[in-house]
Amino acid sequence: MKEIENREDIYVLVTTFYDAIRKNDLLGPIFNHHLSKEQWPPHLEKLTDFWVTALLGDVCFKGSPSKAHLKVDKFLNHTMSQVHFGKWLEIWFTTIDFLYKGEIAQRAKDASRRMATGQYLYVFKNRETA
Repeated sequence: MKEIENREDIYVLVTTFYDAIRKNDLLGPIFNHHLSKEQWPPHLEKLTDFWVTALLGDVCFKGSPSKAHLKVDKFLNHTMSQVHFGKWLEIWFTTIDFLYKGEIAQRAKDASRRMATGQYLYVFKNRETA
């Protein structure tokens, strides 16, 4: 195993991870509903930008993950839960451990844990009420 060193390494992490996500019984249907086959390549580039910014400090990401999560929660009839974020984290950690080691790999785990918590709280606090 090697350490995460550059954008190419992060792209491998992101694409491997989302291949697993798309096949997962819980998360796959959600992601595959929101992104067509043609939308995946540019989305993977955008997600790579996100992680390059978060892990390497090269600011190249523009977007709002929070708005995307609200859209998904609405699609799920406001039932997005900690189970969804927990499964996302489980697959993320497994993918990192399969591919990489070292300080940046650990930073990817730590950052994802904080982000998952923050996104879940954001969705919960901004959930539409009937």
